[in-house]
Amino acid sequence: MSRTVDVAVVGATGMVGREAIELLEARGFPVGRLRLFASGRTAGTTVNFRGIPVTVENLAQADFAGIQVVLSAPGATVSREFAPKAVAAGAVVIDKSSAYRMDPDVPLVVPEVNGDMARTHKGIISSPNCSSIPLALVLAPLHRAFGLKRVIVSTYQAVSGAGRKGGDELVGQCVAMLNRRPLEIQAFPHQIAFNVVPQVEVFRPEDEGYTTEETKIVNETRKILGLPELRITATAVRVPVLNGHSESINVEFDSEVTADGAREVLGRAAGVRVVDDPANLEYPMPLDATGLDEVLVGRIRPDRTVANGLNLWLSSDNIRKGAALNAIHIAEFLMGVVPSVVENPVGVE
Repeated sequence: MSRTVDVAVVGATGMVGREAIELLEARGFPVGRLRLFASGRTAGTTVNFRGIPVTVENLAQADFAGIQVVLSAPGATVSREFAPKAVAAGAVVIDKSSAYRMDPDVPLVVPEVNGDMARTHKGIISSPNCSSIPLALVLAPLHRAFGLKRVIVSTYQAVSGAGRKGGDELVGQCVAMLNRRPLEIQAFPHQIAFNVVPQVEVFRPEDEGYTTEETKIVNETRKILGLPELRITATAVRVPVLNGHSESINVEFDSEVTADGAREVLGRAAGVRVVDDPANLEYPMPLDATGLDEVLVGRIRPDRTVANGLNLWLSSDNIRKGAALNAIHIAEFLMGVVPSVVENPVGVE
């Protein structure tokens, strides 16, 4: 592809926005103009792109005229406010927030699973939750091969899922405890250092004891896979890990399945890497998944309590694979871009 694409990144100074900017450069996305937007608090700062400082603009004053693709990574409230304006200006918005994920008129896309849905967009394409993306990448090829019957998933979610403040709080609490100083608890409902908190996001009375994160995982996975009646349940847990979400998955299938058969299927799956050699202590861990483009999956073994059951474990970089990279994959798919190294970078604004 020779033509360039004018791109805007909204939420450019957050963790996902920064990662998206780095990936645009690293993957050689053919950016013509690059414009960066954030809140008034960080407007005026600069971010380097291809060696050139780009000034961050105030989203409240944004004009999206001429922009073709918007990579959107603010909160849902902000997305609902600005995304229609960007679409009206002629842009396609690829939104990472939860604002549009369950809107029936908005495709919810993981390109390796349901990329063709991106072409049905009406201006907005939604990118799933950072736990739903790796789960769908593992479940989709297994469903094609064996047919999903029931899924039980427990997530082990890193503090980076709560943004920069999550990492700061974990490190701060560790330092305080080791120095016998009082702890500050702000980002999470309880102390996270040396602890495990079985709550990610908030409880709502209508969800019967499930958190909003658990409800997202269930509903989004059904939508991505095109299985609205899939029997799936989730428990989301925050763990004292800086980056990289992990998931324990128990799956019951319609047809006969073996661990070796599942390894073979997953070994051919796009976006997935099998790491499964327990004899040599090789299995997915968040530390190893950080910085990778693939979801690591392993500990694949039979569930002996049911017919056609398996247990699996995965780890994935929630900021990269679970957020920024998926959005850029959607843009590449939509624009027909083949990732490459840009030898003659174009200018930015």
